[in-house]
Amino acid sequence: MILSALVTSVGINTSLCFLFLILYTILRNRPSNAELYLPRLVAEGKIQEDNAFGVRKLLTSFSWVKRAWEATEAELLENSGLDAVVFMRIFVFGLRVFQFATIIGIFILLPFNYMGNQLNIDFTDLPNKSLDTFSISNVNDGSNRLWIHFSAVYIFTAVVCYLLYSEYDYISALRISYFYSSKPRPSQFTVLVRSIPVTSGKSFSDSVESFFSECYPSTYLSHSVIHRADRLKRIINKADKVYKGLVQPKSEDSTKKISKRGCCFGIFGRKAEPVDQYEEDLEDIEGNTRAEQSSVTGEEVPAAFVSFKSRFSAAVVSHLQQGVRPTDWQTEPAPDPQDVYWPFFSASFITRWMCNVAVIFACLIITIMFIVPVFIAQGLANLTQLETMLPFLSGLLKMKIVTQVVTGYLPSLILEMFLVLVPPVMIMLSSIQGHVALSQIEKSACIKMVWFTVWNIFFANVLSGSALYKFNLLLEPKKVPELLAVAVPGQASFFIAYVVTSGWTTTFSTELFRLKFLVCRILKGGMCCCSNEELEVLSNPYHRQIPRILFFSLLGITYFFLAPLILPFVLIFYGLGYIIYRNQLLNVYAPKYETGGKFWPVVHDATIVFLILMHVIAIGVFGIKKVPLASSLTIPLPILTLLFNSYCQKRFLPSFKGYPAECLINKDRLDQNDPSILSFHERLATAYEYPAMEAVIDSEASETSATTPLMRGYR
Repeated sequence: MILSALVTSVGINTSLCFLFLILYTILRNRPSNAELYLPRLVAEGKIQEDNAFGVRKLLTSFSWVKRAWEATEAELLENSGLDAVVFMRIFVFGLRVFQFATIIGIFILLPFNYMGNQLNIDFTDLPNKSLDTFSISNVNDGSNRLWIHFSAVYIFTAVVCYLLYSEYDYISALRISYFYSSKPRPSQFTVLVRSIPVTSGKSFSDSVESFFSECYPSTYLSHSVIHRADRLKRIINKADKVYKGLVQPKSEDSTKKISKRGCCFGIFGRKAEPVDQYEEDLEDIEGNTRAEQSSVTGEEVPAAFVSFKSRFSAAVVSHLQQGVRPTDWQTEPAPDPQDVYWPFFSASFITRWMCNVAVIFACLIITIMFIVPVFIAQGLANLTQLETMLPFLSGLLKMKIVTQVVTGYLPSLILEMFLVLVPPVMIMLSSIQGHVALSQIEKSACIKMVWFTVWNIFFANVLSGSALYKFNLLLEPKKVPELLAVAVPGQASFFIAYVVTSGWTTTFSTELFRLKFLVCRILKGGMCCCSNEELEVLSNPYHRQIPRILFFSLLGITYFFLAPLILPFVLIFYGLGYIIYRNQLLNVYAPKYETGGKFWPVVHDATIVFLILMHVIAIGVFGIKKVPLASSLTIPLPILTLLFNSYCQKRFLPSFKGYPAECLINKDRLDQNDPSILSFHERLATAYEYPAMEAVIDSEASETSATTPLMRGYR
């Protein structure tokens, strides 16, 4: 029955997946939808519109797959940066790992599992039997065939570690190469200084000037003290919204005054403002903006961006303790100006520490609350338990169609619907931890999402499913391998359905269709007036994508020797993802900041944890299967894996925390022969000005405005 439900789920989702690919290709090649499906190319002026669309164009429009496949890594690096290349290396790594795993699992392990008779399954009714037929559960206890699985675990671990080392080495070298080929960036010459001590009779700006001029007289260049201007920022945001309301009507018809309702065919919603009203509001806001700007000029906060004449000097300052008290003159590498997250600069050291503690408790609460949808999903996946708890549903649950749809499709779909709500919450929590860069916030949210996904989607489903009645065993750590050995194989069918539902269908259809923006486009065309802001070129949400990709890697690694039937599904996921995300990075997403590939250590550490989890499960499985020698010989494997990880941390991780002194000095020497470096040093003085405090833009910059100059919006 479980196998039949799984086949139904796979069939439904495979059909949906191919339907989405065809519809995406049709919509993508319609000029009216170009800004929706190819926003980056539209913004860069690379789209040539052709209103002719027919069967012939449909047949040739699948060329986007070919272009995505043929694009070189150098082109991706040039167009989207090192972070995009590292993101795609996750798929390359996954394809290499699961190609090998699929060959071993399907052609070696699966036949041995199938030939076992531990479960005494009637093969004449195989379609209605459990997937345990193809899992290690069907191998006889004490059988010598289990040594094949033992050898496979060791070989697979060695291959994964080798590939991890190769990728770490390759990305480290690519990171250095990218550094040498890049143009000078403000973040390479600048240090963020926080907790500036209060000095009687001096402003923070004077204190910074005096301190760094005295300590670093030959290399200090300039500084920019941060001002508290939250109220001004709100005024700027309001001006930005009013400005967009003024631009859109004029762009539609420069001579026509627009006054209509905002949505739902013009029947409901707030009545739109005429153009003249927008201009009057804009003039009032401009006056408030100038008054507020002059009033906050002196409101400094104890933080500043300090720039130096060389990269090496900035690196030295960022890694040394500057003051006698460790909590004063705290320094760290500065992010790029477009990467700066401004709201948290005024927070003190104690405030940041308390916020970090609060975030930890908040993450724990969210994790506990998420167990509720997990129980709902597992209740649908395990109809026997559901029928026991709700006996009045027994008649309905015996219907074949209900059984197949409910057990094969709905559980993973419900889980996915709840999981969509988590990434924005993690971004919000990370933003109050004191991070000063958007990239730091996204990386922090990514790490939170990885471990949230591992616990709530993997462990919670495993423990709430086949091992629900064994929670008391968790209080005995020695029995954890035994618990996992019983629980994990029993959830193989659920996780295969999850790969198909969440991976093949939900992830890729959402990514290709851009459903949020598609719905907005449909509503905008007939029912609703959505702003152009919703169709802007976005950056790849790494905090959402990387944890999802790593979770499928977790499933493939842990089920490698337990239920190898899952491996082809994971391999197909990585194959589809490789093509689709290359297209998205080249044509849809535009990078808004660059971390230099710092997401890869997150991927490496997560993969090491997945391997160790597989080893713990293997120890328990071999023990339950009455092969104690194999269980004992597996114990050194997690220890060896941790030693390998320790070596990689010492070998590669320092290169991701900062660039080596040799590279910084060589790059500085190259700049000595660059005539543009002097003008770059001059621009550093104003590179980190608070956006709300920047100069006004001229009225000539906007053809749609006849008013006086406006402050640049805070973005």
